Amino acid sequence: MNDPAPVVFVMIDGLRPDAIAAAGCTHLQALCQRGAWTLAARSVMPCITLPCHLSIFHSVPPTRHGITTNTYQPMARPLPGLLDTANLYNKRCAAFYNWEPLRDLGRPESLHIAWYRNTYMSEEGDDEVVDVAIDSIERHQPDFAFVYLGTVDTYGHFYGWMSEEYLGQARRVDVQFGRLLAALPAAAHVLVHADHGGLDRSHGNDTPAEMTIPWVLAGPQVRQNYQIAGPVSLLDTAPTLARLLDIPVHPQWEGRCIEEALIG
Repeated sequence: MNDPAPVVFVMIDGLRPDAIAAAGCTHLQALCQRGAWTLAARSVMPCITLPCHLSIFHSVPPTRHGITTNTYQPMARPLPGLLDTANLYNKRCAAFYNWEPLRDLGRPESLHIAWYRNTYMSEEGDDEVVDVAIDSIERHQPDFAFVYLGTVDTYGHFYGWMSEEYLGQARRVDVQFGRLLAALPAAAHVLVHADHGGLDRSHGNDTPAEMTIPWVLAGPQVRQNYQIAGPVSLLDTAPTLARLLDIPVHPQWEGRCIEEALIG
């Protein structure tokens, strides 16, 4: 019996929705054609990387998990996140990332595979993440894989969001994303989105440029070439991924599965 195809969640940190067309991100545009997508999903406040990721993986806003900066602290009222819940139901989870604070997205022993190298500051920093993810997913066949690509955000801080340098890095990362897509089984489900946008050289405020993100889902259970009409939030990612992994959502999660994107 063949192992089930993986559910893969790709984070492109700091990618604004309008950068996809402006940079000519052909692989992201192609994924929209074969999946369900919105360019009007919403981040959370403060729209900073670690608070956003704790909200993504635990489906609660920062006012609930309590992390409002890029410094991790244990939750005053802990609740299981996606990784913890998947592990509880014997799903093998993997994470590949190049920004170290993301090590705290799940509790110890929630990951079957974990790979980190501090490369988010370099132009080619996401290339190695993709190299390792491709090899590990093929060899170890996890049920769920989280692939974090951090350099687009770095270029936003260095040069400004929507600058030529920023758009050039978005285009480079899109090529790496295309390599990952090409290596996955045809039956895999893929969700890709950003955690926040950016304005000038920063993010963290409640402006459309900082709070609006792309959110694209594709796979056998997903509608094709379908623009999602309803609202989508970062809080909806964990429940949607849980549905695709066939595991229950935690009763304290506040997001919802994006049923509109799914067939049937």
